[in-house]
Amino acid sequence: MAIMYSPMEVLKGIWPLAILAYGVSVVLTPLVRWIAYRTKIVDRPDDLLKPHSRPIAYLGGLAVCIGFLVTLTAGAVLHPLIRPLAITIGIAAVVITLTGLLDDLFDLKPMHKVAGQVIAAGILFVGLCSAGIHLSAARMFLSPLGLAAPAWLAVAFSACLTVVVVIAACNATNLLDGLDGLCGGVTGIITLGFVALTVYLACYGHHEDQDQFRIILCLAMAGAVLGFLPYNAPPASIFLGDAGSMLLGFFVATMIMLFGLEGTGRWFLAACVIFGLPIIDTALAVVRRVISGVSIFAGDRSHLYDQLVDRGMSVKKVVVLFYALALLAAVLGVAQAIFMRARYALPMDTGIMIIIAIIFVKKGMIHPEQRNGPNGTL
Repeated sequence: MAIMYSPMEVLKGIWPLAILAYGVSVVLTPLVRWIAYRTKIVDRPDDLLKPHSRPIAYLGGLAVCIGFLVTLTAGAVLHPLIRPLAITIGIAAVVITLTGLLDDLFDLKPMHKVAGQVIAAGILFVGLCSAGIHLSAARMFLSPLGLAAPAWLAVAFSACLTVVVVIAACNATNLLDGLDGLCGGVTGIITLGFVALTVYLACYGHHEDQDQFRIILCLAMAGAVLGFLPYNAPPASIFLGDAGSMLLGFFVATMIMLFGLEGTGRWFLAACVIFGLPIIDTALAVVRRVISGVSIFAGDRSHLYDQLVDRGMSVKKVVVLFYALALLAAVLGVAQAIFMRARYALPMDTGIMIIIAIIFVKKGMIHPEQRNGPNGTL
């Protein structure tokens, strides 16, 4: 394949969108923080899951969402051909943010949150259908198996895949949002990894409109997260809340599905590797809860980052470590996408996951020691 454009040519005219998203987010975050404190929409500490010393404002996710939507709108104005997909993704982003906001305010039951995620996934799938990406997503799984599925089966398969990816990514980022600056910073690094992949693909000019759209999405979210992060860095003065963490997960799910456009698992797998750190933390949580015989939706303080804090690391050191691990995953994902076929990358990634699982078992992270809180709770 011959390179048609340089990275600078690909980014020409759209890179200021990142500055726009940053500007909106950095200005709105202190405003929504003030509103949250005035209306007492705050996260109050407890003896187990919320160890912060004082109530902290929610609503950070609203600032990120608005920054993302404003920039997405600007991108759609610059590139009219992407408007249908931009509109559906914007509507789905609002749905997922409102679902998270309702959970922040009223502590929704898990099934109600999943219902909101399914609705957002359905709206996203409508957008994928409008762009013809849904069939590409099906082919990247069915073609290697030598299957030529009829159109209705490909549509059904892609719809199920979209729902699964959205639910998994939204809950992974939600579970990662446990320390100041952790979820926003890690997702920001993941987004930069996606930027690298999208720019690389755009240099070949196979899907110019969709390539531009993927880059615009990444720039919008990267700028919005970076504008919010200074207020969320330890010690945080505002939290993302479920509204923000689920929005970040929905963005990741959207990008993973959009990487199915090429019709090969190579880029889809690379995107999953870039998102690897939240996947690993979520897998650890699910396995731990299943083995313990409790609901996978039950909250606890045995996430990977919690265990590191309990073993003596400071919050800032854990956050920096997670940033480094997220950067490592991003570099690995981008590198394997560029230099390796999926048939070789998949066994390598499986081996890495097995090694990580062995380390978790050896270090006692599957069955962490119980830690008594002030009231004797774990």
